[in-house]
Amino acid sequence: MLFSGSLLGQIAFAAPNERVNLASIGIGFRGGEIIKELYKTGLCNVVALCDVDIGAKHTQEILHMFPHAKRYQDFRKMFDDISSEIDAVSIGTPDFSHFAIAMTALDLGKHVYVEKPLAHTFLENELLMKKAAKSPKLATQMGNQGHSEANYFQFKAWKEAGIIKDVTRIDAHMNMPRRWHSWDPQIKNFPEAEPIPETLDWDLWQMHTMGHTYNKDFVNGQWRCWYDFGMGALGDWGAHILDTAHEFLEMGLPTRVEAVKLEGHNSFFFPMSSTIKFSFPQRKNYPAVDVTWYDGLNNLPPIPEGYGVSGLDPNIPAPSTGKLEPVKLNPGKIIYSKDLIFKGGSHASTLQIIPHDKAKDLENQLPSIEKSHSNHFKNFLLACKDLEQTRSPFAIAGSLSQVFCLGVIAQRLNTTLEFDPVKKEITNNKFANALLVGPPPAKGWEQYYKL
Repeated sequence: MLFSGSLLGQIAFAAPNERVNLASIGIGFRGGEIIKELYKTGLCNVVALCDVDIGAKHTQEILHMFPHAKRYQDFRKMFDDISSEIDAVSIGTPDFSHFAIAMTALDLGKHVYVEKPLAHTFLENELLMKKAAKSPKLATQMGNQGHSEANYFQFKAWKEAGIIKDVTRIDAHMNMPRRWHSWDPQIKNFPEAEPIPETLDWDLWQMHTMGHTYNKDFVNGQWRCWYDFGMGALGDWGAHILDTAHEFLEMGLPTRVEAVKLEGHNSFFFPMSSTIKFSFPQRKNYPAVDVTWYDGLNNLPPIPEGYGVSGLDPNIPAPSTGKLEPVKLNPGKIIYSKDLIFKGGSHASTLQIIPHDKAKDLENQLPSIEKSHSNHFKNFLLACKDLEQTRSPFAIAGSLSQVFCLGVIAQRLNTTLEFDPVKKEITNNKFANALLVGPPPAKGWEQYYKL
């Protein structure tokens, strides 16, 4: 296997019979980056590559890297042909297409790595959690990679030591440019049909959402803009910003979700900016907490005194489309507890106590932080070998992704939702409650929605 030195350097491979046999579904853009990161661990063999646009320009780099891997356009055909040769799968496809692939893999007894968010609807997340629970020996991991880095271990240690306690408010913010910011929010329909590229299986790309005509603004990352296919800024970045607070503060599901402010709201794609408030009830020894999400170029949260400078965070990986653009406020969160305020970034970024004088006073009380020898990708592959437990399994990631699904419904309908986290129902809006399930799947895709 040949790689450029700048890409991988020297890989310390495990013995061939100690490696996990990996099939990768979705091999361009982010899907391709996932494959590279998994392979860099030296713990896997890439035995199969699958993409609905297998002949497209954006798939060629990965195909060239793994010339001996078997190639498929349809994941169902791949599993039919070589299921016995596969130990695990990585899924780097659009949000709406995670579900059917992951359900199939779990049914076939495969370990599963799925890019965030876990799934596109509340029900899909629920079914994936239940399916994974039925097969506890299978490793599952959602791809919020910062959940295996310094941010994870610091938050865990500070919470266990009582540094982070009595949190009542979190302001989360992501104010970078989004793909749809140049679009006209007054649109009245989806874009007009265009010729389908010869390399693309358009019906398969749509999967259970069939009924859309092809347009270049649906594919190759553009899908994230549309309610029918993606999860907007919240689903894209929420798992990198709110993951540790959600897990270690045992937040679960909210009882109320309010679309506080939506600029450029329409029925087809996400607003130009959104302020969404999630109200989580009191839990065990935790007080009720309000989490407010801010996205949009100029939609910033209140900045507390002593916040300091906000520069571009070096822990945020550059997107597959190029460099990160400078922003007014670095993506992250501000956590308010009874006695302390914490400033945090995204992905691996650690928390700071603000203002600086307060941090200085507490310096000697801060606990030592565990250091991990496995990143998110290595953690998954070691879990496949039963040597570690995954840090973002479906049991944890599914509930977090359901929070985002509720937020997207509030965005889509520009409304306030009252939610029963026990019955898992929206109680004040029948149409919104139906969106927890979503439209019925297209013919031939119903089977994936049955446990």
